[in-house]
Amino acid sequence: MRVCVFCGARSGRGDAYLAIARGVARAIVARGDSIVYGGGRAGMMGALADAALEAGGEVVGVIPRALADEEIAHHGITTLHVVDSMHARKALLTQLSDAFIALPGGIGTMDELFEALTWRQLGIHDKPVGILNAGGYYDALFSLLDRMFEEGLLPAATRSSIVTGNAIESLLGKLFPTGDVRAEP
Repeated sequence: MRVCVFCGARSGRGDAYLAIARGVARAIVARGDSIVYGGGRAGMMGALADAALEAGGEVVGVIPRALADEEIAHHGITTLHVVDSMHARKALLTQLSDAFIALPGGIGTMDELFEALTWRQLGIHDKPVGILNAGGYYDALFSLLDRMFEEGLLPAATRSSIVTGNAIESLLGKLFPTGDVRAEP
């Protein structure tokens, strides 16, 4: 399985968000799965990729040429795809992945998360989309989604399809409920 992880190119305050990214990488690799991500070497993205590689995992990155040319690309990962645009990036991330997880992040993370959710709602893909609510980071977003549903602006099927968890292990268990969770080596 390939799990696409959306997270920021920034580190956030302190080391907490970097630790979250590293923990997610280790948990995905422990399952025997690969990581697909935005291809960057900075912030949470870099921490995610480096931790997965250190754990012996496969890491596939997809980065727009404009960002790669600014030397933001992580050239030490297993495979790096350089594409022409952000739109091409998101399309290839979707094509390469079996599931999506959003970690705490900024506007870019929100863009990727909402595109994955929109494409699922429209039937462009039927892959699970999860949100890691570490430290309650996404509580306000969940309140907004609930409000959208209550106001009749978000279909019940879309709201109920969003998989959430406060810890990566529980989130992975919900994303892959068929018992496909592999034991750690």
